[in-house]
Amino acid sequence: MAAANGSSDLSSEMEVDAFRRLFPLRYHEHHLLKSVRPDAQKLGSARDTTLALGAVASADGSALAKIGSTTMLAAIKMEVMTPTVECPDEGSIAVEFHMPPICSPLVRPGRPAEAASVISKQLSDTILSSGMIDLKELCLVGGKAAWMAYLDIYCLDADGALFDTALLSAVTAFSHLNIPVVSLNDDGRIVLVSEDTVRLKLEKEHVNTEKRKLILNSLPFSLTCILHKNYILADPTAEEEYIMETIVTVVLDSSYQLVSLNKPGGPVLSHTSVIQDCIALARRRVKELQSVLNEAISDMEVD
Repeated sequence: MAAANGSSDLSSEMEVDAFRRLFPLRYHEHHLLKSVRPDAQKLGSARDTTLALGAVASADGSALAKIGSTTMLAAIKMEVMTPTVECPDEGSIAVEFHMPPICSPLVRPGRPAEAASVISKQLSDTILSSGMIDLKELCLVGGKAAWMAYLDIYCLDADGALFDTALLSAVTAFSHLNIPVVSLNDDGRIVLVSEDTVRLKLEKEHVNTEKRKLILNSLPFSLTCILHKNYILADPTAEEEYIMETIVTVVLDSSYQLVSLNKPGGPVLSHTSVIQDCIALARRRVKELQSVLNEAISDMEVD
């Protein structure tokens, strides 16, 4: 009797899985009627989020961010450059988002993922427009030397909400960043000072005498939502993004001020109240992410 019941349960699971594969939208809509997702996640709630600072030992700042299964590794490398003529007292930030084939079966070897360049541009625009970093903080010697921060973000698992996770990893990496020590060499050029040189306290004129943290202002956080009929699904999975076409990404700073709102295609929204609902969900999410970030920083300091 028990064997018969087990066989029946297995058959039922196979039927549900087949229905999900053949009719994914109808499968999800069946759950939406109950205001829940197939994985029992609430419509307006984000997946579990974890952060780890200092994930890359060779980087000046790094972080590993996970939202659900979506995983991003961010690493920052600082290099001395000559500032531009237009902004002689400012440094620069270069952002590159990478999607290797390991992150998704949709990414093919030898072909750059189309989403990678789009997300790179979104990240760069968000970081600069949010006011998180004062580029003057990256100046070493006006008109002669400044810092170039190379931020590389690698997507290790692409299961939806890629921009949200990438931005979170970037913010966390900058929170972990230690700006290296530099000094003037015999030719009057600014060069990086090695750890051994700092410990030996060799007699060179240091431009900055010790590693320092970058002063961060308003930290940007984002929440992506899927709009389907009368439903709003926060923090969508890759499957949800694929079968439901209307996506809205809201970026708020740590003071809950709107930084940007992005809706790439999809039908025209008939009610502005939908956007207001997305912003309200984003405000709640910002509070959650601030708490997760602060806890990760505290754990790093304890270690």
